[in-house]
Amino acid sequence: MLKRYVVAAAMLASAACTAEHRPVASRPGLSGPARSPAVRHLRSDLDAVFGAPIMARGVWGVDVRSLDTGETLYQLNAGKLMMPASNMKIVTLASTAEALGWDYRYTTTLETGAEVSDGILHGDLLVRGNGDPSINARQGRAAAVLDEWAAALKAAGIAAIDGRVVGDDQAFDDEGIGAGWAWDYLEAGYAAPGGALEFNEDTASLTIAAGAAAGAAALVTVTPGAGYTIVNHAVTAEAGTGQTIDVRRRPDAAILEIAGSIPAGSSPVTRSIAVINPTVFFAQSLRDGLVARGVAVSGSAVDFDDIAVELAGAVPVERRVLASTQSPPLKDIATVLMKVSQNLYAETLLKTLGASKGGLGTTRGGIAAARASLSAWGVPQDALVMVDGSGLSRYNYLTAGTITTVLERMYKDPRHRDAFLATLPIAGKDGTIASRLKRTRAEGNALAKTGSIANVRALSGFLRTRDGEMLVFSILTNDFVIPVPTVNYIADLGVEILSNFTRG
Repeated sequence: MLKRYVVAAAMLASAACTAEHRPVASRPGLSGPARSPAVRHLRSDLDAVFGAPIMARGVWGVDVRSLDTGETLYQLNAGKLMMPASNMKIVTLASTAEALGWDYRYTTTLETGAEVSDGILHGDLLVRGNGDPSINARQGRAAAVLDEWAAALKAAGIAAIDGRVVGDDQAFDDEGIGAGWAWDYLEAGYAAPGGALEFNEDTASLTIAAGAAAGAAALVTVTPGAGYTIVNHAVTAEAGTGQTIDVRRRPDAAILEIAGSIPAGSSPVTRSIAVINPTVFFAQSLRDGLVARGVAVSGSAVDFDDIAVELAGAVPVERRVLASTQSPPLKDIATVLMKVSQNLYAETLLKTLGASKGGLGTTRGGIAAARASLSAWGVPQDALVMVDGSGLSRYNYLTAGTITTVLERMYKDPRHRDAFLATLPIAGKDGTIASRLKRTRAEGNALAKTGSIANVRALSGFLRTRDGEMLVFSILTNDFVIPVPTVNYIADLGVEILSNFTRG
């Protein structure tokens, strides 16, 4: 097996024979003296991989510890602050689970202060939420909730609503976009803004279809309530040509520009796009869902904030609850969060953490609560710069040592171990590493969270060695300019070496 690693390292070296190279031994943060020949060999193997000249212009941060013996097996820049990308979700989930517990559930209610007579609700229907991110298409939950709510209204004698559907999002602030998020991907579904009301993960479906013939304008549709003005420059191209559709959000307005071409007779192009106002989108989706289920609604879908002045001037009316639904427990929500690296879930958990002391759900409050947990776990204050929950922000920094400390805490605490491990992607099997580390000893063995933003990759988690020893590891890399598959290959090779480690 050692021969395989040496050959792999040689291949990496030959791929960058002209790259500037510093000897591994000169790099800061390397491990201290090894206690055994086996560990010395392990470190030599890992030095050859992470010291490959092809990554000379990039930076690795690596920390590997034995959870069975407490020994630090390998370190490279383990105390260096680095952008973690979605490895930030490890911190967000761990601190939220510590504060709320794995059985925590969100509650969303339908409320009104209006009277009902002759089957009509004479006034507004309000939907009030505290951040449930799970009312979406996964496992058909959104449709089931709408079925449940329509049935509850009918059971309450309401066949029609002579009023509006109002989204009450007062549990969270209205800062849906994180600091340090790049403007040029804000239309993408993975950058959806969060809020106290979230429907379909705050994403709408954009469809671009070919026109009747070449030269005709492409046909563009978007889910109602997304909040965009569509500017369509896309055209229909000759059949058999390539598709060149490009979608961009204007940074200065809620305008979505569609450009490029789509071949005549081809299948439509669909994109998941982030909505502008999650609350309006939720209210609109609820309105449409009720109408489709036989509950007529005369008014529009609105955000509570947009009618706050109107309501402030009215005589206060006590609301009553018409229907209520609870989310799945945090342990189920967390599995989606980590397996698919769902950014909106992470931002929602962070604001939920901020509201856990009874205040408004804010990112700042969530960060303060997360830092308090980290300090209690022995993480130095200067080993973390946290500005969002998902890792999308390029303002986030932490160390590989911070990640392994948090992971170790989750593993060693019986309240957290099983639930936390169940959320992590499994190498070669599922989640974001389903296609990685196949046909190696790490397949089905390594449990790890990935991270990915431009020029940043991360892989951190747990595995068992050939001897059955449990290791925790964090592998971060920043500032690389080589192809991403090569970077992932290097990280995976490091994990494979760890999985084959033996003290015998």
